[in-house]
Amino acid sequence: MKKTRALIALMVAIFMLSACGQSEFTYVRDKQGTTYFKVPATFTQLNAYPIELYLSGDHPNSQSAMLRAQRVWSTAFDQAAEPSVNHLLGSQEPFVYATVHQLTEEQRDTISLNRLRDFVLPVTEQMRELYAQQATATGQPAMFNRFEPISDDVLVLDDGARGVHVRFNYQIGNDVQTFDHTAILDEKGGTVSVMLIGCQSICFLKRAGEFDKIASSFKLLRLPG
Repeated sequence: MKKTRALIALMVAIFMLSACGQSEFTYVRDKQGTTYFKVPATFTQLNAYPIELYLSGDHPNSQSAMLRAQRVWSTAFDQAAEPSVNHLLGSQEPFVYATVHQLTEEQRDTISLNRLRDFVLPVTEQMRELYAQQATATGQPAMFNRFEPISDDVLVLDDGARGVHVRFNYQIGNDVQTFDHTAILDEKGGTVSVMLIGCQSICFLKRAGEFDKIASSFKLLRLPG
């Protein structure tokens, strides 16, 4: 009942804003209609497919990429004057990436709070060590350096859903980037919804309140019935 009222309130808010002219926010939901969030209307929405290829390492014409496309929904928003998916890991302006994964049976068996923390970037000590080892093995300089944890909260949500909200810094190139990462596993253990907000640390300090509002809008809602 609580989630039904929340959904109705959200829909009423969207209707009222659209009826009154230009909305202050862009309201977003995934293709299944179960993950919702909002970003300021000043953000430009981007095609996140290049991000999926970068994060997965898949070739766009591979079977893995095609199977991933069937299980993964994603989108991105950039507030830079010249928006680009390349700003995911480095920008003076805020960048928001959101994705919803339908887990495979193997992934369901191995999902954990630490796996939620590491869903996009290496956050846990074990994953950071593995990342450093892989960089050394390939002879390539590590992109992510000098990890700094800021906060780490476990989320206990309605009907058994759970998740994590983690904030941390990485030095990438000459700049320090702050990332705000929320990952939620639904009550059935079959879907992971993730939001990653990032920009340079100076930007994040100045606009932390705005980022808190974006992160707090990221929710799981269920349609009636």
